[in-house]
Parts: sequence; structure tokens; C-alpha cells
Amino acid sequence: MTIDPHGDAKLQGVSIRSLPKVSLHDHLDGAVRPATILELADEIGLDVPADGAEELAGWFDQQSDSGSLVEYLKTFELTTGVMQTSESLRRVAREFVEDLAADGVIYGEVRWAPEQHLEEGLTLAEAVEAVQEGLEEGEDAAAGDGHDIRVNQLLSAMRHADRAEEIARLAVEFRGRGVVGFDIAGPEDGFPPQRLRGAFDYLASEFFPVTVHAGEAAGLDSIRSALIDGRALRLGHGVRLAEDLTVVSREGDQVQVQFGDVARWVRDREIALELAPSSNLQTRAAAQWGESLEDHPFDLLYQLGFSVTVNVDNRTMSGTSLTRELALLADTFEYDLDDLEVFQLNAAAGAFLSVEEREELIDLISEGFSR
Repeated sequence: MTIDPHGDAKLQGVSIRSLPKVSLHDHLDGAVRPATILELADEIGLDVPADGAEELAGWFDQQSDSGSLVEYLKTFELTTGVMQTSESLRRVAREFVEDLAADGVIYGEVRWAPEQHLEEGLTLAEAVEAVQEGLEEGEDAAAGDGHDIRVNQLLSAMRHADRAEEIARLAVEFRGRGVVGFDIAGPEDGFPPQRLRGAFDYLASEFFPVTVHAGEAAGLDSIRSALIDGRALRLGHGVRLAEDLTVVSREGDQVQVQFGDVARWVRDREIALELAPSSNLQTRAAAQWGESLEDHPFDLLYQLGFSVTVNVDNRTMSGTSLTRELALLADTFEYDLDDLEVFQLNAAAGAFLSVEEREELIDLISEGFSR
């Protein structure tokens, strides 16, 4: 199945785009509209490697399909370059919410690293406030169009920098004002969560939720550190958790699997996996299992009872949407609407919300799919 990231697909006669969705792993600087990049870059005199929005989208696609997370991350130099003022942050955040609403998302958590947006003199707090203003403007605009959506912030600290404790304290400072969780992002291999243990100890003392990028560019040791040092309640990607699963036998559709300790812990505690199929293929996070979506361990993890969720990671870089990711998975693994509903319910259960808010979200999803 091939669909445009802004298009739609039908499953069992139902529009996938119209279904209520939850987005847990979506980077703000990975979701800037190409047209917006061009306009903002022109205002500040920043060189852009393409003349039109369509050409720029093609450039992102080409650069992102590099097979390396490090190379993939270089594309963010352009997007963060146009996100250095309150006005640009507010605009990008507003458009982010509008794009989620158009994709059928009813609840989202947007992650971004405030420390990367200070080149024009903003303070960390001013950057967070600007993004929050934009998110609220986007929610209001969506409501005006008849779409009820809520989007909260996850503040990311760059794992190769030295500001993790500062960002952790910033996140707690903005608790109740739009920030619901903490994350670490950037080059994973060589920068394990344990080196930021001080920040995670502080967050644990404040009972503040954490998700950690782990199991994407590094393997089980990174995941183990995310769980032990980071006290992660969710795993950003986590695709390489499948390295801790050993297929003992196969008989037709029946697969017998032996669990390692890390995999069993993650499954039994229902720690959500923030899987992003297209991104995982681009960065070769799943390369040891193959090069196509049908080789991705998504279905194995799902069939074994892990709390799998579906995410875009970076809409602009991957040229995708949540609708497209779900359609590709349904086409590849012959999923039906019940399967897609499970993915949304898993995401709702893993959201950094109160129990009451999660229950309300679950009810909205169930009602939407039943219609």
C-alpha cells in the first residue's frame, strides 16, 4: 500500500485518518512543514538546499534514508536553525498541533530539546513558554474546526551534552503548565543513560515521568540502562529489545520464543514501546532482521504481548503521518481495525496523564472505533 503522508487509506471500508489516535513519539523539530522552513529561513537569511517545498521534502527524504542515526540527525541542523525565536517556536508548535489534528490525533506528546533553541538569546523558560503558547493556539484552532485535541510537552535533554540536570529541573518547574515528561535524545551509541544518572535520580525524587530513547542505535545494554538508571516508564523506539528474544521453534504460524530477562521485564510490566516503523527502517535500527517492513520485529513483539505503540518519530524527515504508518502496518501484517485499536489503547495507557485522564482517553478511542 502506498499513500501520500497527507493522504488517507481505508481498512475494512473505514478511513484510517478518521480514527482517533494517540501520538507518543513525535519530535517538534522533526515535524516542521517544508514551506514553513523556507519562509522562516528567508527571513533570517539561512541557506536552504532546495527552492520549493516539494523539493525540500525530497531533500529530507534523501538525506534521512542514510542508514545511520548520526547522519539522520544532521537534518535537524536545518529545522532547529529556523526555530530560534519565540515567534518561530510558537508558529511551529501551532502548525504541529494543526497537522496532528488533521491526522486524526486526539492526544499527543511532543518532544523537543529547549537547549537547542537559545542561539538568538532566548532563555530555557522563554523557549518552553513560546512552545506552550503555540500548542494552545493550535488546540484552539483545531477546536474551531470541530476537532478536540490536547498536546503536552516532553522536554528532551541532549544525551551527549551536559545540561541534563538543568533540563530535568526545567521540566519539573513546568509541571502543570504543559510539560508532562522528560526524555533524552541525540546520539545513543556511546552515550548511555547511566552517564545522566544524576538527572534521573532527581526526576525520580520528584515522581516525574521519564521516557528514554533506547534500543534504536544501541542494543540491550542501552535498554537496560534506560530501565535501571533512567527508571523509564516507556522506551523511545526500543526495537532492539527483540535481540533479547530467541526463536526456539516455528511450526506454521506458531512461533515458540525464549525470553531474556530484559524482554520479560518490559513485557510483564507493560512498558510501552514507542515504535516508529518507517524511521526504524531509515536509520537501520532494525537492519539485523532485514531491510523491509515485513522484516521489522513489530509484529513479533505485538504477537508476544508487548505494549507496542505506533509513532512517526519525525514527520518531515520520514515524509510520513500516523495514518500512513498504520496503513503500512495493516497492509504488511494483515492487521484489521481491532489491531489498530489495540495500538491506540496501548498508547493511551502509556500516556503521561493521570489515571482519570487515561481512562477518558481510552473511552474516546473505544467510542471512535466502535463508530
